[in-house]
Amino acid sequence: MGIDAPEKKQAFGQKSQEHLSDLIFDKTVTVEYSKNDKYGRTVGKILVDGVDANLEQVKTGLAWHYKKYEREQSADDRDLYAKAEEQARFEKRGLWVDVEPTSPWDWRRNENIVRK
Repeated sequence: MGIDAPEKKQAFGQKSQEHLSDLIFDKTVTVEYSKNDKYGRTVGKILVDGVDANLEQVKTGLAWHYKKYEREQSADDRDLYAKAEEQARFEKRGLWVDVEPTSPWDWRRNENIVRK
């Protein structure tokens, strides 16, 4: 919850997937969730040993803070994710090395892709 990561075929998509895999592979995770999206997928926050994996993706510049749905986050998470993205942008981490990276939602719309 609170993030959107690049698609696999999009710039930084593979790197984002690999980073998340490194964070969670062969570990016990907890998913805090309160909804499923319109495709029936669980939308939530992934915790690994108490660490917010979603936030880590944003901090490393491998996901966007998905502001369209930020009201579904706690006020503290909204603030943490917004500041993490701002810092990643400032430090040009991950996808922020590009001057104007294409967001996943724009990329999907341009590619006429429906996520499943």
